[in-house]
Amino acid sequence: MKHPWESRDNRPLQTSLTLDFLLFNCMLLLLVLGVYLFIRMDVTHMILNKQVADPDLSVQAGDYREELGKGQESNRLLKSGGWLEILDNDKNVVEVIGNKQDKTNSYDEESLYLGLENRADQPYYYSLTRLNEDGRTGWLLLKIPRDVVKVSINNGVLVSYLNHSVFFYVIVFSGLILILIFVYSSWVTRRIKKPLRILNLGLKQMIGGNYSTRIELYAEKEFMRIGETFNFMADVIERTTEEKRRAEKSKQRLMVDLSHDLKTPITSIQGYAQALVEGRGTDTERQTKYLNYIYNKSVQVTKLIQNMLELLKLDSPDFILHEQRLELGDCLREIIADTYGEIEQKAFLLQLQVPEQEVYARFDPELFASVVNNLIANALAYNPPGTVLRVQVIPEDTEVAVEIADNGVGIPKELWSTIFDPFVRGDEARTASGGTGLGLSIARKNAEKMGGSLVLESRDNEPTVFTIRVPK
Repeated sequence: MKHPWESRDNRPLQTSLTLDFLLFNCMLLLLVLGVYLFIRMDVTHMILNKQVADPDLSVQAGDYREELGKGQESNRLLKSGGWLEILDNDKNVVEVIGNKQDKTNSYDEESLYLGLENRADQPYYYSLTRLNEDGRTGWLLLKIPRDVVKVSINNGVLVSYLNHSVFFYVIVFSGLILILIFVYSSWVTRRIKKPLRILNLGLKQMIGGNYSTRIELYAEKEFMRIGETFNFMADVIERTTEEKRRAEKSKQRLMVDLSHDLKTPITSIQGYAQALVEGRGTDTERQTKYLNYIYNKSVQVTKLIQNMLELLKLDSPDFILHEQRLELGDCLREIIADTYGEIEQKAFLLQLQVPEQEVYARFDPELFASVVNNLIANALAYNPPGTVLRVQVIPEDTEVAVEIADNGVGIPKELWSTIFDPFVRGDEARTASGGTGLGLSIARKNAEKMGGSLVLESRDNEPTVFTIRVPK
C-alpha cells in the first residue's frame, strides 16, 4: 500500500538520490551541531571562566598602577573582596590597599612564582606588575579570593577546558558518523531494492508459467518504466501463448474435421466402386448412377483439398500479395457477371448498387474476387429460389465497404461466433449436401491479407449481411 508521504512516483532516480544526499548532509550538520553543543556543555571551565561578582572587574594588577586605591576600578576590586599590596624591591609588604585577608608580610621569589601559577588549590588569585609611580619603585600585587573569580591555566587553548580526552570525542563523533552513514545507505538501498525485489518476483512467476502476472510499482520514473515494460511484455507473452494454444486447438480440430470430410466421400466412392467391380450394377442405368455418384464425390474431395491448400497458402510466409489501387466498381461488375449464370439458375433476384462516380480502393483483385465469390456461393447454396441478393458499394472516409446481403433463411445466432472458423457450416448437422466449411474462413483471411475486414451483421429485412471493407 502506498503511503501518503511517499512522493517518489515518476520522479527521476537522479533527482531522488540527490534529494537523499541533501537530506543526509542536513542530518550530518545536525549531528555536528549536536556534538558541538554537547562539548560546549561539557566544558565546565569555559562556562565558569571569569564569572566574578562584578563582571566588569579587572583582575590584572597593571590596571591599578595609576589609581592605587583611589579610583572607580579600585573600589570595585575592594567591594569584590580583593586588595592591593605594594611591595618594595625586596618583596616586603610596605602598604596594603583594602582589607588584607592573609597574614603574609613578605615574599620570596619562590612563593611569588607559586602564587602566580594560580593553581586550583590556592586560596587566592595572584596578579603582579612592576610599580614605578610617584617616585615609588617596587611591585604591585593584586589578590582576590578564588571563590570570587575562577581561572584556568592556558585559557587560550580549548583542550584545557575539556572534561574528557580529545580521543574520547573523536571516537564518539566517528561512531555517530558511521551510524548515520549506515542508516543513510540502508535507507537508499531499501528504496532501490524494493522495486527490484518486486520485479524479480514477477520474473520468477513468469518463468514458472504464470503469464497473467502483473506488477505494480510506486518508485522513481526509471523503475516505473521498467514496470510498464514488464507488464507490456507479459501482455504480449500471454496473448501469444493464448493464440498459440487456440491455434494448436484449431489445428487439431482442423485435422479431425478434414479427416471426417474426406472419409465420408471416399468411403462412398469405395462402396460404389466395389459394387461395380463385383458386378452388382448390371443394367446400364444403375451403372451410370453409380459412376455419377463416384464422380460427384471425387469432385467434392478435390474441392475440399483445393480449399485446404488455399487456406494453408494464406498462412504461408511465402505468400505474395499483389495489391493495387483500382476502381472497385468495375472490378465488382466483372465478378458479378461471371457468377450471373448461377444466380439466374437459382432464380435469385439480384440488386447491384454501385455508385455512378468512380470509387478507388487498394486491394488484390484475385483475393477480392475470391471473397465475393465465396459469399455469393454461400448465399446460393443455403437459400431457397426467389431470394433477393443485394450487392452494394458504400464509400467511407478511409475505407470502401461492400455489402453482400440476402433476405433468405439466415445463419443461426449460435454459429455467429464461430462462423468464420474452418469447417463450420450454416447447417449444424454438417450434411453431405453442404459445402466444405472452409469458404468463410478463406474469405476472412483474404480480406485481412488486404488490410481490410469481413464481418457478419443482420438487418430487419435482411437476416444475413456480410460487409467487406478494404482501405482506400
